[in-house]
Amino acid sequence: MSFSLSAHLRLIPLLSLAGVAPASAAVDFEKQVLPIIDAKCMDCHKAPYEDNGRLKKPKAELRLDAAWAILHGSENGKVLKPGDSKGSYLYEVTTLPEDDDMFMPPKGDPLTAEEKKLLKEWIDEGAKFGGWKGNLEGKPADAEDSPEAQREREHEVFYTKLAEGVEPASKEALAKVQEAGAQVSQLKPDSPLLRVDFLTGVSACTDEKVAALMPIAGQIAQLDLARTAITDATAATLAKFPHLARLDLRQTAVGDKTLEQLKDLKNLRTLNLFDTEVTDAGIKNLEKTTSLREIYLYNTKVTAEGAKKLAASNAKLIVSHK
Repeated sequence: MSFSLSAHLRLIPLLSLAGVAPASAAVDFEKQVLPIIDAKCMDCHKAPYEDNGRLKKPKAELRLDAAWAILHGSENGKVLKPGDSKGSYLYEVTTLPEDDDMFMPPKGDPLTAEEKKLLKEWIDEGAKFGGWKGNLEGKPADAEDSPEAQREREHEVFYTKLAEGVEPASKEALAKVQEAGAQVSQLKPDSPLLRVDFLTGVSACTDEKVAALMPIAGQIAQLDLARTAITDATAATLAKFPHLARLDLRQTAVGDKTLEQLKDLKNLRTLNLFDTEVTDAGIKNLEKTTSLREIYLYNTKVTAEGAKKLAASNAKLIVSHK
């Protein structure tokens, strides 16, 4: 590490700021959808293989044995449109009448109602593959990667660039932060960027405690204030963290006044507002925050229409709202 911390300043692993899951958990591709594909589709749609001396190729040149292959599609084009099951041929063919020439699977048992429901939900939720990559045999060099892989690459590039020109925090500055009850860790061993939280004393974390983080304001990239006692008064401090990229404010008393202050943060990428008092008027402040990539609005006063308008303002922004 580029600095040493007091024995009382615990180094903790980076934690996900995704927050509390929505009412119903997202469909897990590898655990719930892949078994359906394996059982009902894979015999006809996998990498070429020999069978009794004959080379068997995937029908319609469609492979379903890899994330890249599913995204690539068939000889007729794309079969998957993340977020749109109605526009995804992969789902459509399972819902056709069984006597239709394009009904899938043409042999064996069709998908059950529950299996169709899982496939539909998975696609409508964004067709996320998680960590599953599948069979990389035959993958073209220019094949499209999964959205998760693309986001991970973008994430790495972003934080590398964000760290440029940032000096490591001094021992003195870190000692002052320790006195406020914060826990600090580096994003990476060779990075000056820091992650800060108050997980061992959330109820004691007030606006004053957050203000005590100012000595390392230039190094803070990720800040977890979930379930703390902060108010909108903390926003004035947060607005002074130039490299703040990931901010968790879930289950706090913050509201629209906070978003008025955060709108000018140039590097803010992820914002968790689960179970806060924010409204449509508040999130409107973020429509010009082009750095945003993820925002969580579950259990807020934001309406579906407000969430839709925010999403429309930034093509790269994922708005999670129910």
